[in-house]
Amino acid sequence: MTKAQTGASDQHHILVVDDDAMMCMAIEAALQRSNFKVTIASGGEAGRRALERHHFDLMLVDIFMAHMRGFESIRVFLEIAPTVPLIAMSGYVFADLDGSAPDFLRMALELGAARCLRKPFTPDALLATINKCLSERDACRRGPLAAGLR
Repeated sequence: MTKAQTGASDQHHILVVDDDAMMCMAIEAALQRSNFKVTIASGGEAGRRALERHHFDLMLVDIFMAHMRGFESIRVFLEIAPTVPLIAMSGYVFADLDGSAPDFLRMALELGAARCLRKPFTPDALLATINKCLSERDACRRGPLAAGLR
């Protein structure tokens, strides 16, 4: 059955946590064009409150934000919703890729992010990453259920 056949109730709900209003608007527009329901949180604290009030299928979280930093947000968000895939985003520009600057996106993966996106990214890259995460999540959910039916 296709998504069109199942109706709007099958719409995935994505939480976007970023303190850059323009980035949020661009992400929201791209996701809504692809039939995703989107909730925007302007920072880590707003994201935490949204996670406590609603169910989300996926989270997009900026690493560098004012107040609750992205790494702290990732830790808190995964405590609240450990089964919800989290995609970490960063626009941090490395002055010297061969130098000793930390790789913040790799650090986000080590903290539990499912995937990372380096800003700026295209709408196609965003959607491909989201769809890959949702497919993997759905496959994991089907796996134990199917095994229990044997």
